Amino acid sequence: MPLLSIQHLSMPIEDPLLKFLLELIIILCVPILLNKIKVPHLLGLIIAGAVVGPNGFHVLSRDSSVVVTGTTGLLYIMFLAGLEINMGDFKRNKWKSITFSIYTFIAPFLLGFIGGYYLLHFSLFTSILFASLFSSHTLIVYPLISKLGIARNLAVNITVGGTMITDVLSLLVLAVIVGMTQGEVDSAFWTRLSISMLLFGLIVLLVFPVISRWFFKTVEDKISQYIFVLVMIYLTALLAELAGIEAIIGAFFAGLALNRLIPHASSLMNRIEFIGNAIFIPFFLISVGMLIDFTVFFKSWETITVAAIMLVASIGGKYIAAVATRKTFRFTKDEGLLIFGMSSASAAATLASVMVGYNIIISETAAGEPVRLLNEHVLNGSILLILISCTISSFTSMSSAQRIADEEKEDTIAGNKHDTENILLAVKYEETVERMVNLGLLIKSKAEDSKLLALNVINESQNDSSKKHAEKILHNAVNTAAAADITLQSLVRYDNDVVNGINSVVKEQNITDLIIGLEDEKGFSPAFIYNLYYGYLLNTHINVLVYHAAQPISTVKRHVVFIPENAEKEAGFFHALLKVWNIGRNSGALITFHTTQKIIGILQRIMKKSSVEAEFKVTRYWQEIEEMALSFKEDEGLIVFMSKTGSASYFPQMKAVPEFLNRHLHDNNHLLIFPFSEAEDDMPERRSISNHRDFAEISTIIGRMFK
Repeated sequence: MPLLSIQHLSMPIEDPLLKFLLELIIILCVPILLNKIKVPHLLGLIIAGAVVGPNGFHVLSRDSSVVVTGTTGLLYIMFLAGLEINMGDFKRNKWKSITFSIYTFIAPFLLGFIGGYYLLHFSLFTSILFASLFSSHTLIVYPLISKLGIARNLAVNITVGGTMITDVLSLLVLAVIVGMTQGEVDSAFWTRLSISMLLFGLIVLLVFPVISRWFFKTVEDKISQYIFVLVMIYLTALLAELAGIEAIIGAFFAGLALNRLIPHASSLMNRIEFIGNAIFIPFFLISVGMLIDFTVFFKSWETITVAAIMLVASIGGKYIAAVATRKTFRFTKDEGLLIFGMSSASAAATLASVMVGYNIIISETAAGEPVRLLNEHVLNGSILLILISCTISSFTSMSSAQRIADEEKEDTIAGNKHDTENILLAVKYEETVERMVNLGLLIKSKAEDSKLLALNVINESQNDSSKKHAEKILHNAVNTAAAADITLQSLVRYDNDVVNGINSVVKEQNITDLIIGLEDEKGFSPAFIYNLYYGYLLNTHINVLVYHAAQPISTVKRHVVFIPENAEKEAGFFHALLKVWNIGRNSGALITFHTTQKIIGILQRIMKKSSVEAEFKVTRYWQEIEEMALSFKEDEGLIVFMSKTGSASYFPQMKAVPEFLNRHLHDNNHLLIFPFSEAEDDMPERRSISNHRDFAEISTIIGRMFK
């Protein structure tokens, strides 16, 4: 007999197929309908959950399946926040995040304590716990902020960093108050909590990156890599609970642990964001909506009073904190509103604290009724707080974020209007295709007119099997780029000479950057070096990059970059430097520049406009790099700025660099960059840095391009 019988359909729906179908229809239709009236679909999914949930028409029950997928969605939001945060910016602005967290914790806490202790006449412990409910916040709008492309805005960065701190503090207050009401707080309690939190931090931030780097280097299957990410999210969430803190903090730390191993411009990152935004996060929003019960506000005036005080304390406190942060760090009005919008939503940590407090019975009345740490009026008021705060958060965040995104887009277009970018991958060996495409994704700018192309040259005298092999290689290249949501144009050229075929396409397609991959076994062979110097480098108006990938570039911890003396005088220096900075920015790896004091001064000036984690060391001679490279660790790579004979930055040992790399760095990634020597007339920004007056213009341009 079939499990589902339409004639005997009852509410709530129990059939798993029909339940899942209905939830998918909500996730599909609500955003489409609300986008037409400019309402954030996050709010729509919450309202839809309230309508179909147990407190609405009771079409669906909030059973274990909804709780599990909803919990995954919440963990996903916190994980993405940690994963997308720029670690260079985070370290640079850690004091700003701490300052914001102090504001956004204290202001709502004080308002909440005054309301609870003096207006509602709660006990001291209840008032403290009641006040801590409003200090935490949930980043429900973060996926949409990220989608607009401003996840690395400073205001967003410090809000995300502050979220971690405030949530930890509020949940720590919860743990202490619960312990005090149960008589468990003593010196052993504090010792146990401190040690467990310290061990949790050390394991997640030090041990997990090592395990993850090994896994990504060893296992290339994309499905296995994604499942591994899910395992890490849940494992860190479980460890966080064992340490005495909330699971959402563990998920955030998981994002920090994997931050440098999952480049933002990668297929794995695209899969993580896609599945989260399509399935898990919408399920979380629907599950939150199912908690909302509008009828409770018509049953008791006391509930309405408590809810009003909660709204004033939470929304008012967050607004005060946002204004204080804006004035302290001189943010724009839109950035201040964005901080308020992102931090005003109360859902996860607030609901967790309320449920814990509601379930703790501290005494009984004379009639035998339980006296709870947080009563039912606070529980019902928290539901209204979730609905209204999420509504305010959605509208405020999206309106201010859209204005910021539009402004940054205008600046980017203004900064790049003369500088087109066409990157050509000369693919020949099947085993190098994926890693070459990944390099292309890292160095590629986000400009709309930036193109990525892959070329395979077929000898006209070769048979059909060679043509099929070329098609297979190009198909892999296209699929690898498509997995990262990037369109790659594949090209086939028939020519008896590979170099001539590549050079012809360079001219036809207005190529700006040519990437050539080395065969793993041969490396720099004599034939390749001849073709390089007497073939590819004859294109004097393009960058030529020669790449050897011993491991995925996302697993490289540090790139050592050697820039020879007078490199700043090369016409393509600035353009080549952008490629290196994009590697650091998109991979999160540390960039260590070894060059002259003069070039370090140039780099430090334009560094102010970027978000790359870099360090600088004075090094004039190649011999110093050779000595250092001999002690390279497995996860370190080398990038060398090269030039042709007679160029300003050429040095005699440059001819011996390929042989040195073959002999000593075969097991390490290395990249040779030959900046172009002649700039085309229609590209005025692709230039050398010749005097100090160039710094202001160059730093402005690079700042816009990094956006």
